[in-house]
Amino acid sequence: MIKLTVNGQEKDVADGTTVRQLIVELELGKAAVAVEVNRELVPKRSHDATVLQDGDNVELVTLVGGG
Repeated sequence: MIKLTVNGQEKDVADGTTVRQLIVELELGKAAVAVEVNRELVPKRSHDATVLQDGDNVELVTLVGGG
């Protein structure tokens, strides 16, 4: 297990967890989500390839349309 900070809250996840897996685990899989890891934007095309590391700071922002 590794420890992340996700939107300011500590969270334990399995070693080797990707950004995509974290999104699914948090039940955000169908939402439009912007992701930063350690203050670096992670493009959607990289979610499957970006493996999270112990101590990473992850910010997830759900995008909502409207007006």
